[in-house]
Amino acid sequence: MLSDNVKNIQEKVKKAAKEAHRLPEDVTILAVTKYVTADVALELVHLGMKNLAENRSELLLEKKQALANEDITWHLIGNLQRRKVKNVINEIDYFHALDSFRLATEINKRAEKVINCFVEVNISKEVTKHGFAIGEVQDFIHSLKEFENIRIVGLMTMAPYDATDDELHLYFSTLKQLQVEIAELKLAHAPCTELSMGMSKDFPIAIMEGATFVRIGTAFFQDISKEGN
Repeated sequence: MLSDNVKNIQEKVKKAAKEAHRLPEDVTILAVTKYVTADVALELVHLGMKNLAENRSELLLEKKQALANEDITWHLIGNLQRRKVKNVINEIDYFHALDSFRLATEINKRAEKVINCFVEVNISKEVTKHGFAIGEVQDFIHSLKEFENIRIVGLMTMAPYDATDDELHLYFSTLKQLQVEIAELKLAHAPCTELSMGMSKDFPIAIMEGATFVRIGTAFFQDISKEGN
């Protein structure tokens, strides 16, 4: 049942936070609802999951319209094409995949409010993944100084699916170190206090290494019907 999965995830978050001497409430669970209908997403909201995430702008807009009467914080976590920015950017609360100056320029142009953004970092150097190399991140963030509609709240990464636990600890701790270095710059446009890392398979390790946002999809929906998807 969905409620059992929610409780199980919450317990794993608490356990990982405790092991890292952190408070569980400092970790925000994002329910990634790309595989389920709006009705299932609504059930999640009623079970206490108030942060919903989609990786495609079209699906986010559909779900937001269907759940318009609910108090939800909306996260776009997938890569965003520049031509689609105008359709979605003012409908979200957080964007987790800022991966180029050209995209930042389009967001700044189209946004009618300050958008909380995570800079995507390709921490594992996979050629198939988007994001900046570690050495490019600070210069990119500095380049956004005059962008009044973009606020860099943190960094985001995706670990390789087949990474070992030791590799996961390394990837996530490396991003944490980079986040701290940027936060210490005290940039007005880039407080960079947050870390979006960890998914269904690896979020406990991400939490132990400092994640403040974890993006969980399949773990919510295992053993429940996917009818309508």
